[in-house]
Amino acid sequence: MHPPLPGRTFALCAARALAGIGFAAAAAFCAAQAPAASDAAPVPTPVPVTEPAATKPPADASAAPAAAAGAIVALVLPLDAADYARAAEAVRAGFLAAAEAAGAKSDVVVIAHGDDDVLSAFDKARAAGARVIVGPLVRDHLKIVAASDAPLPWTIALNQLDEGATLPPRVYTLALAIESDARVIARRARDDGVTTIGVIGGDTPLMKRFATAFAGEWLLVGGDAPLSFRFDATPDGLTALRRNLARVKLDAVVIAAEGPDAALVKSFIPRLTAYASAQINQRQTAANLRDLDDVRLVDLPWLITPEAPEFANIPRREFPSAALDRLYALGLDAYRVARVFAAGAPDRLDLEGATGHVTLIEGRQLAREGRLGVFKSGRIVPLDAVR
Repeated sequence: MHPPLPGRTFALCAARALAGIGFAAAAAFCAAQAPAASDAAPVPTPVPVTEPAATKPPADASAAPAAAAGAIVALVLPLDAADYARAAEAVRAGFLAAAEAAGAKSDVVVIAHGDDDVLSAFDKARAAGARVIVGPLVRDHLKIVAASDAPLPWTIALNQLDEGATLPPRVYTLALAIESDARVIARRARDDGVTTIGVIGGDTPLMKRFATAFAGEWLLVGGDAPLSFRFDATPDGLTALRRNLARVKLDAVVIAAEGPDAALVKSFIPRLTAYASAQINQRQTAANLRDLDDVRLVDLPWLITPEAPEFANIPRREFPSAALDRLYALGLDAYRVARVFAAGAPDRLDLEGATGHVTLIEGRQLAREGRLGVFKSGRIVPLDAVR
């Protein structure tokens, strides 16, 4: 027989079941959407930002927002699609909050669509004279737009196509991709002096993407192939995990698990530095949050540093999940990016937003890097503040 697992372990197993319903919706949206989702948080429009010179630029970059004044921006969202309406509403709320803070809410047109009419929504946006379209939000809808031959104005998609797929001309992407978390963690672990690292991963598509992205970036920054450990919350699976971890010497681990599962994994690695994605930052029990003490994670600045001065004048919304908080933040940043594109596609873009540090990279991607935090006494604080 296997040795009995600690009583706290069984309590954590129970907790993960109770949290499953609320978390499942957010995770399902993330997983289905390649790099898009999580539900969002608000981002500031008036945050200081270096906004890029446009392709047909004004004399200096600071004039770019003024050049966009009066330009119609269409926000195309699946507000009429049952599976995505709540996520779309969070993005809409953030986008309009940012537009209002900029004094330009009247220049925004919101166009709703369902599962089958995203192209007609884009037609309406063009008919409205939109200089910039923001959307679609869902990857499958982006695939439909990408496959059409319809001419597009500058378009900021809030998701990404499958790896290797080509975006249509004039389409850029801004997404809450979990792969971004993985890359930030790999670079930070290397900077922290980690040499031997393990990845404890679950079987969900989202966590597999996270683990794969981490391993790829870890190799790029000069690390050896990470050791892989399977997370299985059954008593037999947990016993096997404990046995396998005892056989190796590690400097650190990456927890590729979500919500309460991460607290369960942490109970097996109390003395190792642990890193995780934003997906462990869910609304959990106080006991679970305490069990995550010292776990380092990557999340949006809106959630890691909510009291930051740059967010002081940005309205906060009460959402039932951190996932929707993140989508609200995506809406805030999406407006700021669209405002730049209204003056023409920029040669460069570099801004500090609610979703993180956003830059324009090759492939017409607006890459986003989140902020590092750490759990301390059941709450998250900026990692650099405790070093």
